Amino acid sequence: MLKPALQSIHLYPVKSIAGSGPGEAVVEPWGLAGDRRWLLVDAERRQITQRQQPTLALAHAEELPGGGLRLTAPGKEPLTVEVPEYTGTLPVEVWRDVVEAVPAGTAAAEWFSAYLGVECRLMYLDLPEKRRPVDPEYSAPGDTVSFADGFPLLLTTTSSLDALNSLIAQGDHADEGPLPMNRFRPNVVVDGTAPWAEDDWRRVRIGEVVFQVVKPCSRCVVTTTDQLTAERGKEPLRTLARHRRFGDRLVFGQNLIPRGVGTIRVGDPFEILD
Repeated sequence: MLKPALQSIHLYPVKSIAGSGPGEAVVEPWGLAGDRRWLLVDAERRQITQRQQPTLALAHAEELPGGGLRLTAPGKEPLTVEVPEYTGTLPVEVWRDVVEAVPAGTAAAEWFSAYLGVECRLMYLDLPEKRRPVDPEYSAPGDTVSFADGFPLLLTTTSSLDALNSLIAQGDHADEGPLPMNRFRPNVVVDGTAPWAEDDWRRVRIGEVVFQVVKPCSRCVVTTTDQLTAERGKEPLRTLARHRRFGDRLVFGQNLIPRGVGTIRVGDPFEILD
């Protein structure tokens, strides 16, 4: 088996739309720099994700120097969005959390509203370290997170995806497989470990940065959404329900909290500490 190493890094500047795969990324206490600092919300300022709008998978956000965005989507002219000036915040709802965020301009709201066919606004998290605490059941006092679902980073492994795809190939919807890793929208993907070994990890190191492994990642309908077509199927949820059910959760991947800061790079060694 290969020595464990970081195979890829993934950043999603806007929650639930396509992002990028840089060769390196800065780890901040609340996640990778630039990851999920922007959020779409509806008229009631509740989060909009691929759960409600699968065509978000086809939109793409490229982070620009200074933190702004270049947005692209099918049938839309590209739009550049600058980091909004701070003129006060508005409360937005992310799951059960109410988070203070800064609204982007009307151009971004009109662009996304026209694309999705529903009224929405783009919001920016200006100070993630002061805005959203991590679930205290799984974290230390002072731990914070951006607009990610619940934790600063998500880790997956290539061996577990291979094992899952083998199970899918034996099931009723084998024609849907094999699935690519982008169905699971990880931040870091590790190669060279045994399938499902991540279930037992408690602390790991990627390059120079140590992470606490806090909680398996519960999977939802987004994983059934083809990220290139926005079409939905049955997998991987059908197979996860048979083989990776932890209580009432269907699990793939592990949530991480950084216990240090630094830069991680593709190819960095990966070490299991506990």
